[in-house]
Amino acid sequence: MDQQELKIKGFLLYKSNKIPISAKYASKYSLLFKYSDNQDLLGIDGSVNLLIQNNGQSVELGPCRILPNHGPNGYSGRLVFEGDIFDLERFFSTRKLSTLQSPFEDLPLLLSRKEKIKPAFVEYTAKLTYDLNVYKGLFDSLDSQYQDEPEDVKESIQRTIIETEGDKFKRFLDEKLDELEQIVSDFSPEEHQCHGYYFRKQLWDFLLLCPFTARLNLKPRGYQGDSEMMRMIYSNDYQGESTFSKLLHKHSVGHKATQSVRNRIAIVPQVLEGFSSSCPVCSSDGISVLSVGSGPALELENLLRTPPDFDKYRFTLFDQDPLAHSEAATLIHEIEVRFRRSLQVAYLEESVRTMLFSRQPEQRWGQFDFIYSMGLFDYLSAPVARAVFGRLYQLLRSEGEMLIGNFHVSNPSKYYMEYWGDWMLIHRTEQEIRALLQHASFSKVSVFYDDIGTQMFLHLKKK
Repeated sequence: MDQQELKIKGFLLYKSNKIPISAKYASKYSLLFKYSDNQDLLGIDGSVNLLIQNNGQSVELGPCRILPNHGPNGYSGRLVFEGDIFDLERFFSTRKLSTLQSPFEDLPLLLSRKEKIKPAFVEYTAKLTYDLNVYKGLFDSLDSQYQDEPEDVKESIQRTIIETEGDKFKRFLDEKLDELEQIVSDFSPEEHQCHGYYFRKQLWDFLLLCPFTARLNLKPRGYQGDSEMMRMIYSNDYQGESTFSKLLHKHSVGHKATQSVRNRIAIVPQVLEGFSSSCPVCSSDGISVLSVGSGPALELENLLRTPPDFDKYRFTLFDQDPLAHSEAATLIHEIEVRFRRSLQVAYLEESVRTMLFSRQPEQRWGQFDFIYSMGLFDYLSAPVARAVFGRLYQLLRSEGEMLIGNFHVSNPSKYYMEYWGDWMLIHRTEQEIRALLQHASFSKVSVFYDDIGTQMFLHLKKK
């Protein structure tokens, strides 16, 4: 967003005066303004209303407060809203008016959800909340007793607590997850949504103490599965401000589903190396590889292990998140420095929507010998997944191979992810992932699983 271009003309309405102004974007909830005829403040000592034109209609926004001397040279001050606080970032990008307080419009509906919660679930959640408070109090008490020790002594003590009482706490969490599954396994999708919302509101303070579940719930980049969250999964270590926080975090990143995510960064190189050893279509320039929903591309560390590996491949990393590309570029640079070799890599900052609306994607992005996507299809409904698969089929060269990952319906972490993390995935059966093929022509089709049996991989060779 080029903020310098976000400007409007309008009027300040003060008593019986209609004062022409021009204004520009200053921040998400404020405007810089100046008087069109360079006059002074005209003795304004109270609230004003702002009148603007939007989609051919006069719209009055207000009341507003003038903050004088809060602008650069040439501007008379800053306008901030006192009643409805309008989202100016959204207004300038879409011309739609929405307010900071708009979520409160859903308040009656949100409050009424608790009436739909089943008594057994209310009891389960209340008991779990009590138990977690007791555990937290005990661990926090232990932390306070050795906080004045030298750092290396504190680390040793905390490690011992984690390995003794901490292991018992993690077994307690496992038992509670088993109990949760028994209660909710027969719920409808609507009931899962309603009960999950209730659960997270009751346990909110605990969820924020755990770095992993905090990121899942807060979604700082606007979506789950971002590259920083993936790094937490790959690190699989203890993170947090206290022993209790570290135990919550380690338990969540060490569960079956997150282990399956870690398995991906080993499986992709294995399949790709197998393809490269007998590639019938690869040119002397190397195997052209497309990663869709590439994220931080941590699998490249397992693929680029010797200097000759850098000559084998040409990578294109496709992701909508520029921060993910930045992190991938940093990783690749580190690998290049380590081996003193350069990798041919291109970064496509694109979305699935762009792919779907590109009728001839091969003319836009070219074609590839090998295409893989590990986390994308977990978020795509069946019609969208089939459409995206069709586009990837167009991008795959004849005799090229494709590898698509998806969580299987047997995922034992499913309710942990949904209820604790608001992390909703589309789990599929083997039959459902095979249904993506439709009328595509492949000479080889297979489905295999990781060693946990949670992650499913569709492996294809195009005719």
